[in-house]
Amino acid sequence: MQGSPSSTRPSGPRPPLVIGCGALANELVELTRRAGLPAMDLSCLPASLHNRPERIPNAVAARIRRARADGYKQIFVAYADCGTGGMLDRVLEAKGVARLEGAHCYEVYAGRAAFAELADEEPGTFYLTDFLARNFERLVIRGLGLDHHPELLPLYFGNYRRLVYLAQTDDAALTARAEAGAARLGLAFQRRLVGLGEMAPAIAAFAAPAAPAAPRAA
Repeated sequence: MQGSPSSTRPSGPRPPLVIGCGALANELVELTRRAGLPAMDLSCLPASLHNRPERIPNAVAARIRRARADGYKQIFVAYADCGTGGMLDRVLEAKGVARLEGAHCYEVYAGRAAFAELADEEPGTFYLTDFLARNFERLVIRGLGLDHHPELLPLYFGNYRRLVYLAQTDDAALTARAEAGAARLGLAFQRRLVGLGEMAPAIAAFAAPAAPAAPRAA
């Protein structure tokens, strides 16, 4: 998924480059390889940054610098704000690069209006995506130390009432994992099949300027 290193850089112009969150890698691969989109390169940063948002701005800035040095001119960042408190936007504004709109991937997947409704309906909601359902044990249970200190569960989740699984795919096994995760946290379970949400039109809009113009009628 990485762009070619500068030592093997082709002489022609670079295709558009999407720099994305590793937690969105499966969906970004699907979108950037989907029929109808022009060829583009994809580079995903480590998914572990999902739990360390303070590191995201510097990591994205470094990847953009490397991409510019490698000759990429058209770059899009497939991150929302993702808990950076506006720091990512300041980096991207300085570099003239756009990102996914929204506060986090849950809002991107659900859609801003639908996510606002979910939040208003029950503020105490914990969200999962396909990636988080697949990695629930590693990122939630072990990531928060609940495997060794289950007594911390009320501290982390005492104010939550439900878990909403925002599903990208209609996968029975992932749904079962998400539902089991809700039971483990003592939360009511709800699943919404949202697909790729607002990510799909955002990537398509980024790709549009690179698409070849349709031939004119004679």
